[in-house]
Amino acid sequence: MILVCGEALIDVFVAAGDGPELPATLVAGGSPFNVALGLARLGRPVAYCGSLSTDRFGTLLRGVLAGEGVDLRFAVTKPQPTTLSVVAQAANGQPHYSFYGHNGADRCLTVADLPSTLPDTITAIAMGSYSLAVGTTGEALAHLAAREHARRVISVDLNLRPALVGPLDAWRQRFAGFVRTASIVKASDEDVALAYGAGTDLGACAAGWRAEGASLVVITRGAAGAIAFLAGTMVEVPGRTIAVADTVGAGDGFHAALLAGLGRRGLLTPESVRALSPTTVHAVLVEAVAASALACTRRGADLPRTAEVTAFMLGTDGSPAPGQAGSG
Repeated sequence: MILVCGEALIDVFVAAGDGPELPATLVAGGSPFNVALGLARLGRPVAYCGSLSTDRFGTLLRGVLAGEGVDLRFAVTKPQPTTLSVVAQAANGQPHYSFYGHNGADRCLTVADLPSTLPDTITAIAMGSYSLAVGTTGEALAHLAAREHARRVISVDLNLRPALVGPLDAWRQRFAGFVRTASIVKASDEDVALAYGAGTDLGACAAGWRAEGASLVVITRGAAGAIAFLAGTMVEVPGRTIAVADTVGAGDGFHAALLAGLGRRGLLTPESVRALSPTTVHAVLVEAVAASALACTRRGADLPRTAEVTAFMLGTDGSPAPGQAGSG
């Protein structure tokens, strides 16, 4: 089982327009929330650890997770309101986010809320996005990662939201602490540029994370696919040719499929991740790029199921064969 930790919120998709009223669609979301759903849809046992509001939106989030088969025994309830993420889409399909969640429930997880022990069935813990750096939730997740990293795979997704995490110097120090506990670090090239400056060399960044303790670093590159750095080598996988609806679910779909692929192969232990072969990493990346590309063909973070990814990879679903575009 994979335990996914972090925020769950409501994405408010706002249509383009200049009138006094803007049509909007409200959808359950949040990066860790999406990863949990993605893992469930890919057939992996998954549990969610986070704080959900007692309000109507919190009830909705809990219901969606339960409906997909996500184990909620580690989720806690808080009276604070659910965070709203307003998503406006640019012409190229890239989302622009505005967050309304000061003192939101997703920021209020505490160390005391964490289970004192985790069952042996949990082999990996996935966390990321702004939950790493806000409120008491960031402190709780840092505590959990430090406590568990010797026994379980910790997979951390940078997924930087500069408007939410405060001064970047402080954020970089906190993220470095998570990297020191991580077996896997996942980021996008856009994340790296935001965090460390435009033009930052991806290989040098990955080497730094590996020197801090990560065994596998995976960086997604949008239309160019994904690149992985492991002991002594680098593995690249191209993107897929797709018609992009938006890229909201791209990174989360990739992260879920990456962990699902390793889990399906029995490789979600710290020792196994350290010993990964380039051949295995390539195969897992191909699956993750396909899942990410499929997510980009849909509005919002509507992540694919196993059968859909398989059909897409085989070219039996009417989608284009492998080409260039669409990883998150």
